[in-house]
Amino acid sequence: MTTDVDGLRAASQRVRLRDLQMVSDAGMGHIGGEFSVIDILVTAYLGVLRLDGPEPDRLVLSKGHAAAALYAVLAEAGLLSETDLDTFVQAGSALNGHPARTKLDWVEASTGPLGHGLPIGVGMAIAARLEGSSRRVYVVTGDGEMQEGSNWEALMIAAHRGLDNLVLVIDRNRLQQGAPVADTSDLEPLADKLRAFGWAVGEVDGHDHEQLLAALGSTPLVAGRPTAFIAHTHKGHPVSFMSDDPAWHHRVPSPEQTAAARAEVLAT
Repeated sequence: MTTDVDGLRAASQRVRLRDLQMVSDAGMGHIGGEFSVIDILVTAYLGVLRLDGPEPDRLVLSKGHAAAALYAVLAEAGLLSETDLDTFVQAGSALNGHPARTKLDWVEASTGPLGHGLPIGVGMAIAARLEGSSRRVYVVTGDGEMQEGSNWEALMIAAHRGLDNLVLVIDRNRLQQGAPVADTSDLEPLADKLRAFGWAVGEVDGHDHEQLLAALGSTPLVAGRPTAFIAHTHKGHPVSFMSDDPAWHHRVPSPEQTAAARAEVLAT
């Protein structure tokens, strides 16, 4: 693990460049939501999660459509090879368009259908408690995904069981496929709703590695309660023509757009 914020920023830049190339080469991907969640995943895997030892922490990427970002972060953490990334969505590759638990170590759950990751994470946290394990369980969801009823059932049972070994991070980029979240089914007041369900809640800039490192490293926020962080992000960040545009939920950049995006990422 590292607490070097500049190192985390540099890692996020490398991951974005690799993600951009993977999606461009494959002609497939969800680059907008991948770019919004990359800083969260980089900070978690490189700065917070205990990956060594007999009881490693576990992270479930519930927004499984951001699989390319997960794979690129796993490679940055030394858990996949660069040559593995070259096979993204190719026939027979273990790097599917959505993560598959049976194909890759470090993929804790097969995700894609939204609303599954948090219930699975609750089960993992309960299992850790029963085993007397010190492992922590992290779940990363999208914000549009929080419209799923299964998540609110999971929120209730996690609080009821006092799962303070469970951390939820909501990638709050305010957009879902085709429209703003607020136009589809408004989540606000999201923090108040989470508190009403018995969770300890924090809010962070989801692109600020220093804030993310401090927040994720401070759990549980309240002993005896699960922790949720609302991470405010921008879809497509930091590429100007992608940022905050729902059209980039599922779009492949042209060669010209790839070059322009690469230049903007390198400039950050």
